[in-house]
Order: sequence, then structure tokens, then C-alpha cells
Amino acid sequence: MDKKITPTTRRRLTAPAIVVAMLAGTAWFGSTWQASAQMSLALPLSSVSTAIVQQQSLQESIALRANVMPQQTVYLDVIEGGRVEEKLTEQGQFVTQGQPLVKLSNTALQLDLISREAQVTEQMNFLRNTQMTIETNRLNLKRDVLDIEHQLVTLKRNLAQTEPLVKSGVLAKETLLNLQQDLRYQQERLKLTQQQQKQDEAIRKQQLNQLSESVAMLTKNLEFARQNVQNLLVRAPVSGYLSEFNVEAGESRAPGSRMGQIDIPDRYKLVASVDEFYLSRVSTGMQANASLNQQDLQLTVSRVDSRVVNNQFQLEFTLPGEHKVKRGQSVNLTLQLETQQRDALVLPRGTYLTDSAGQYVYVLDSKTATARKQAVTLGKQSANQIEIVSGLNAGDQVIISGYRDFAQADTIQLQH
Repeated sequence: MDKKITPTTRRRLTAPAIVVAMLAGTAWFGSTWQASAQMSLALPLSSVSTAIVQQQSLQESIALRANVMPQQTVYLDVIEGGRVEEKLTEQGQFVTQGQPLVKLSNTALQLDLISREAQVTEQMNFLRNTQMTIETNRLNLKRDVLDIEHQLVTLKRNLAQTEPLVKSGVLAKETLLNLQQDLRYQQERLKLTQQQQKQDEAIRKQQLNQLSESVAMLTKNLEFARQNVQNLLVRAPVSGYLSEFNVEAGESRAPGSRMGQIDIPDRYKLVASVDEFYLSRVSTGMQANASLNQQDLQLTVSRVDSRVVNNQFQLEFTLPGEHKVKRGQSVNLTLQLETQQRDALVLPRGTYLTDSAGQYVYVLDSKTATARKQAVTLGKQSANQIEIVSGLNAGDQVIISGYRDFAQADTIQLQH
């Protein structure tokens, strides 16, 4: 059975519907007004900077900031470890070659030196004793040869005198036979002695050579040990500025640890970090312009370090001539990526490129004082200009100040 709706019930159902419709309309109007506010913005004319798109000569280049570094640096590494006893100079001072810098101590090296000195002394004493023994044996053999030769002369003389007497019967034949037998014995004995003399001489030379080599080796080791002890007094290997010197009295230094470095004066280079985007386009021999101490310089890329660290690689430029510079001094330079200039539509570079990511610019209509967002395609750039490939025409007026405060707006109304 249908229920009859009274007027009171109809009014109760209509009132909530009206409220909901009003709220929806209010929300739609608010969102529409907010979107409209985001798309259009009013700014004072004095808060922006503008430039005219022009057809000009462009030579692609990039602006770099380089640091002055020495062309040659000599590092100070600890040869033999030890304890720092005394620091003899300070960082930043000019040192001359051979100047003492720091004094170390090492008990193990000193004990090793004493041990080696004792070994060399012992070996040299043994060499001298051996030489005396060999010389005595040589003289004894020489004396034996002289004695045998003397006996041979005597036997030959007696034999010559005895032979006639034996033939005449004055002496018995036995006497002659004994003399002949003694002569043969002495002759054989002379041969053996001379053979022994030659053999001993060869052995003597070999033994003396071995002993001499042993002494020379020990002496060399001794000199090496002495040099290690002398290295405990660290001296400047070259003359220059002690740019780093991290040494404190009382600390222990391990062998091979680095104490500092010396920069060779009056010979410097510039080192600049470049974005890895340009790695394939940069090579040695490319030209660059720089200004140093109010003097314009023409530089050449002398070295490309292709190792990429933190999305950057390094370039080196040899600094010609002599300049009053210091290590770490900053220098602005422009690296020429092209050798010749060409005509192109250009705009001055500015912070607007970073704010818009190079995707758009605001083109100003001077008649209506309204700037509209315009998509652009950018090309090559120099230190001060950037090429406009598409999106703009010559004569267009573009806002080149920062876009951060109004990057979401499609149009900007400039007010005087």
C-alpha cells in the first residue's frame, strides 16, 4: 500500500539537497579560481630583466673555474719508520735541498747497525788471517823448490865428478848408482812440488776472491744499514715550498707513510673540473682563454684525466712564463670547444636556464606588458650566450632573470 507524502516531508528532503549542491558549487568555484591564479600572475616590471633574441656570431665554449697547482710536486715519504723526536721546520716555509726537516729515532735500526759492524769486523779479521796463512804456505813451497833445485845442482856436480873415478876404479860403482838414484828422486820431487805450487796458487786466488766478495757484500750491507740510520734525519730532497707537513713530535711513523710534500717554485699549472657530458668532446691541444692578475692568457689543454669522479673529470693547462701565484688560487677561464665562429640566434645566459631546465622561456609582449611561456629548443653555448634552435625569432624580448617565483604561471602581467 503506497504511503502519501505530505508537504512537510517534501520540504525535509529538498533542503539537504540544496545544501549539498551549494557546497559542490563553492568547491568547484574555489578550485577553478585557484587554478586560474596559478596560470596567471602579476609582477612589477622592475623585478625582471629582459634581453632581445639576436642573430650573432657564436663560438661554442664552456666557462670553467680552475685552481693553480704546481707542475711538479715531490712527496716526503718515510723510508724507515720511527718515532718523531724533533720537528725542525714548519709548513709553508721555503726549504733548500738537503735541509733537515724532522728527526726520527729507531732503536731496531741502531742495533742492526751495531750487529752488521761486528760481522764486518769479524769477517775482515778472518780474511787477514787467511791471507797470512796462504802467504806463509806460498813462501814455504817456494823455499822447498829452491832447496830441491840446489840439491839437484849439487847432485849433478857430484855425479860428473864421480863417473871418471868409477871408471878408473878409484870409487866403487855403488857410489855412482846412489848418486844417480838421488838425482832422479830430487827431479821427481821438484816436479811434484812445482805442481803443488801451481795448485795452491789457483786455490789461493779463488779463496781470496771469495773472501773479498764476502767482505764487499758485508761492507755494502753495512753502508746500507748506516744509510737507514742516516735516513732517520729526514732532509729535503729538492728546494721548494713545503706546502704540506703533517708531523708532530712524539708520534710514531710507519715505513712508507707520507709526511708532506714540496712544491717546485715558479712552475705552475691550472687544474679544472669539467662535467662528464663534455668528456668525449675535449682533447689535448684545445685552446682556452683566462685572465690572471689582470693579464689575458692563451692556454692549451696539456692533459685530460678521463677518470670520472662525482660526475666530473679534470683538465690540466700548463701556465706559461712566470707569474706571482700561489697554490690553490682560483682562475676563471673559457675553454673553446669550436675553432671557428658561426652565426646563430642567441640569448644571454642566466639563471632562467637552470630554473626552466632549458625547456621554456617567457616571451614579453611590450605592447601589452604580458609575458607568455614559450617552449624552446636550445643548442650550443658559449661562456655568455646560448643558441636558440627553435621556439623564438630574432627580435623577441625574453625574460632572462630567474623563474623560480613564477615557474608555474603560463602568463605574467607586468605592472609599472
